[in-house]
Amino acid sequence: MVSFNYGAEQTSPPSFEEAKNLRQRARVAGMDPNYWYAMAMSSEVKPGEVKEVKFWKRSFAIFRGQDGKIACVENRCAHRQLKLSDGNVDGCTLRCAYHGWAYDAEGKLVDMPHDDFGKTLHIQIEHFPVKERYGLVFVFPGNPACAEDRKIPEIPELSGAKPWSHDVLDFTWQGHHSMILDNVSDFTHGHLHRKWRPFEGDKLLSVDEGEERVLLHYNAKIGAARVMDLLIDRKAHAGDQHLSCYEYPYQWSNTEDFVKHFLFVLPMDERTTRVFFLLYYRHFKVPFLPLQVPERLMTPLVKLGHKWLVRPLFDEDGWAVQREQEAFERHFSQPIAEVNPMVMAYQRLTVRKWEQYLETQKLVAVKRKRGGKAPESADA
Repeated sequence: MVSFNYGAEQTSPPSFEEAKNLRQRARVAGMDPNYWYAMAMSSEVKPGEVKEVKFWKRSFAIFRGQDGKIACVENRCAHRQLKLSDGNVDGCTLRCAYHGWAYDAEGKLVDMPHDDFGKTLHIQIEHFPVKERYGLVFVFPGNPACAEDRKIPEIPELSGAKPWSHDVLDFTWQGHHSMILDNVSDFTHGHLHRKWRPFEGDKLLSVDEGEERVLLHYNAKIGAARVMDLLIDRKAHAGDQHLSCYEYPYQWSNTEDFVKHFLFVLPMDERTTRVFFLLYYRHFKVPFLPLQVPERLMTPLVKLGHKWLVRPLFDEDGWAVQREQEAFERHFSQPIAEVNPMVMAYQRLTVRKWEQYLETQKLVAVKRKRGGKAPESADA
């Protein structure tokens, strides 16, 4: 029997090394930077613009040159260390706001618009692999040597002659990334969404826990609100085959090959996470008629539904995650009271991957101390 102690508590959560149980470790774990992370919407960075983004307390400057090409460099000028995101894009270079030093897409100093006093400087700040896909800007914040081995998820439904209708919803939530990953696959929190009813039923049929992923099989009706019955052919999509998967560091779902999504989390720090929900749909039906909505109308319908139905639903999740973060910071020492096995499986994966990354960092430190070469798979 679980007993609860509401007496005096410590003032702040422990570090990862100090954590005493799985929940504490999951709630303070970072994420391995040696993966591709969505860091911005492509539409946020127009030609001639620069934007600051953060990955686990580290600042990056994403900018798009006048030629339309995207680039990412560490967010500091080598001169006085000011943030380059406070500067401006000049042609295809990023120029510091203070003295005007300009850097190209590879972080090389290419212009110093003042007297150099007879000194020749060869300066290069860090730059990072960057790609655009699905309307998102993906950055590889870890060791660039690993970038080709690690792939951005392939989504065949969004390519080809007839891609599915899709849209991206993004939020910045005041909660740890592990809480968000737990939330999106834990169907026991239907009470929170009793107004919108995004799902009905929480029968977890199986939990397949592997080294790199946790695959869940649910029997649940997706889109259980009455208005969705007008758009979904329930004979073809009854809702008993819902797959949800935490495939580190991404999360995805598949409801009977009819509606799917990818969740890309961007852990900014211990209690702030930007989330990108990429949702895509095969088709909807015309209400009251045995006809499918024409393809040319699907995307406007999806965007309208996201604005009025899905975004308010996710706002409820954001509220809950923020409250859970605040509660964890107050009550982190309380015993674990969890009944859904998928939550523990997700947390084990989060902790295991962070432990593995920390071990590679120890090897890097030892190699550097001995003057050797760091392993290729470790973060530089």
